[in-house]
Amino acid sequence: MPINILMPALSPTMEKGNLAKWLKKEGDKVKSGDVLAEIETDKATMEVEAVDEGTLAKIVVPEGTQDVPVNNVIAVLASDGEDVKAAAASGGAAEAPKPQAKPATKVEAKPPVETPKAQPAAAPAQAAAPEPASHGSNRVFASPLAKRMAKDAGVDIGRIQGSGPHGRVIARDVEGAKSGQGLKPAAAAGATPAAAAAPMAQAPSDDKIRALFVEGSYEVIPHDGMRKIIAQRLVQAKQTIPHFYLTLDCDLGKLMKAREEINGSAPKDKDGMPAWKLSVNDFVIKALAVALQHVPDANVTWTETGMLKHKRSDVGVAVSIPGGLITPVIRSADQKSLSSISNEMKDLAARARVRKLKPEEYQGGSTAVSNLGMFGIKDFAAVINPPQATILAVGAGEERAVVRGGKIEVATIMSVTLSTDHRAVDGALGAQFLGAFKALIENPLMMVV
Repeated sequence: MPINILMPALSPTMEKGNLAKWLKKEGDKVKSGDVLAEIETDKATMEVEAVDEGTLAKIVVPEGTQDVPVNNVIAVLASDGEDVKAAAASGGAAEAPKPQAKPATKVEAKPPVETPKAQPAAAPAQAAAPEPASHGSNRVFASPLAKRMAKDAGVDIGRIQGSGPHGRVIARDVEGAKSGQGLKPAAAAGATPAAAAAPMAQAPSDDKIRALFVEGSYEVIPHDGMRKIIAQRLVQAKQTIPHFYLTLDCDLGKLMKAREEINGSAPKDKDGMPAWKLSVNDFVIKALAVALQHVPDANVTWTETGMLKHKRSDVGVAVSIPGGLITPVIRSADQKSLSSISNEMKDLAARARVRKLKPEEYQGGSTAVSNLGMFGIKDFAAVINPPQATILAVGAGEERAVVRGGKIEVATIMSVTLSTDHRAVDGALGAQFLGAFKALIENPLMMVV
């Protein structure tokens, strides 16, 4: 029986993928583990390998095709001993009990599943018309995966507000519900979506917005997958997380001297290149990680059923890449030396810019850093990256006049703003956490004690 090879879900935010390149052609023999194609997701370019053996009978989606929905058929594999022409003639109509492609071992991604950000996938042959969420009864409509996820998580699926077609509950709704997002009031759990959901303001349509401008005076640049996901997550963050902001100034005098001495002591290789070159951002990452250990109550994530109190200081660092932003994570940053953090960050940033990060390298993290100081920005407030509870916005270090002992002096000052999820980190706790960070930045030797 022909085996359908499906577009896999290679990241938690993936709804669609671009089929960048086929590495096998029709008629090629395929063994389990062979790399079939390169898929561009909203975060990275990843290789996909075969699970089954056989002959690649038909390529359904040619290379270069963009926005292929997750779980759509991209190719057909004829099993060993099967007529290749007959399998190709099926054209992807054969039933596939499971996705037959998975991320290659070298990228260490999870097998394809319907992900929190993915829309429910259509059947490969004919897409059934979406069911309404309710017919005036207490029945709740949800995708099979969403039902399983809700059961495993112990979440009442009747309390989840669906975001799929006609209010259907899908996987991303369950994922959000596990952290307390998108839940209906308990009394409304059995009500229809129309009765349970509060009316939401609708954004103006594209046509209405374009009508405000003279035709021909603008160029329409379609959103790519990354930009769409960023937009969705920013809206989600601002609508569901009560942001609270704390700002203070840090004196960089001692840090700049320590940085100069440490960089000056770096051993050089045969080409004269130093083993490390620390940046101010490396000190920021280390200080934030150690501060979380000093104030462990701030190292948390909010969920509806309880607070997740993290033992490790995993710090995400915002990196600008073509078309958007990604946040690779430095794991257990409090345990790493400044030189290790510096070299790891350079590697992660370089691979992020060519979209070669593994999913586990940008998922998770208990806090994050967004540094716009290198662009000369004095201060700003960053948007929290769910499900994290804090993010530190770092401004430029600049010379300012300060008063010390009644005298005006010049000092290098850096303004930082901590955005907190007020459900998890209130004002006093946030102030304590930010104070611990300031103490470390202004006395960098404390980071290694």
